[in-house]
Amino acid sequence: MSTPSEGTAQSIPGWRHIYSGKVRDLYASEDPSDTRILVVASDRVSAFDFVLSPGIPEKGALLTGLSRWWFAQLDDVPNHLAEGDIPASVADRAMLAQSLEMLPIECVVRGYITGSGWAEYTESGTVCGIPLPAGLQNGDRLPEPLFTPAYKAPMGEHDENITFAQTVDLVGAERANELRDAALSIYSRAAAIAEEKGLILADTKFEFGTDADGVLRLADEVLTSDSSRYWDAAAWKTGTTPNERMASFDKQIVRDWLAANWDKQGEPPLLPDDIVGRTADRYRELLARLGV
Repeated sequence: MSTPSEGTAQSIPGWRHIYSGKVRDLYASEDPSDTRILVVASDRVSAFDFVLSPGIPEKGALLTGLSRWWFAQLDDVPNHLAEGDIPASVADRAMLAQSLEMLPIECVVRGYITGSGWAEYTESGTVCGIPLPAGLQNGDRLPEPLFTPAYKAPMGEHDENITFAQTVDLVGAERANELRDAALSIYSRAAAIAEEKGLILADTKFEFGTDADGVLRLADEVLTSDSSRYWDAAAWKTGTTPNERMASFDKQIVRDWLAANWDKQGEPPLLPDDIVGRTADRYRELLARLGV
């Protein structure tokens, strides 16, 4: 299995590296008539807007496999996938994608209250400014899923939660409504599929772009452990503490360790081997539970 180095993009014959995000590297074809993009998922892991070291072994391949599986479950939703052969050196961790005009909105959908939403609720009774009923507990299911968009900041800056009105200002009313409706619909469908597997999809984020004809397409990774919180449904029902109820199949292990061992000043510390191993195990377990 190929494993790109943690901090640098690979050299891929026939493809030219054009951009690296926190965890993915993008390549353009050296053939000027080929407008497709090669999206390669690395083993890099990020938390609190920092790329950490070391990476998680096989993470790129695991999450690419999960994205492909979800795109197949949602094959009636226009997406960014393009036809063609993927270079053998990255076949397990890459997707061929159409070149899209990406929208600067992270389409976050929350079906349960936790994380930053819970922190805000305890202070003001709201999540992203949306009033909620009193008496909710950390991890509770929301009365209905909430669309809580964020502005996708340029590389090196922090993403920012925004209101729906601000989303309208950024992309226009028609597109903002289309984004909200698509995100809520996809979340509801995915949550139902996860429920059949004994899992809770607590929240997720989607990214969308438009093609040359203006068609809105689901892009980037979709419903992976890096973009979503999954919980075990049985543990959520019977657990007596937040940690028992909401043990997630993602990098929460990394976030928790980092929060306990770093003051967010300067460079983050190296991740211990056991944290790396346990995180990789959780990624694998989720794929097994879903039957990927």
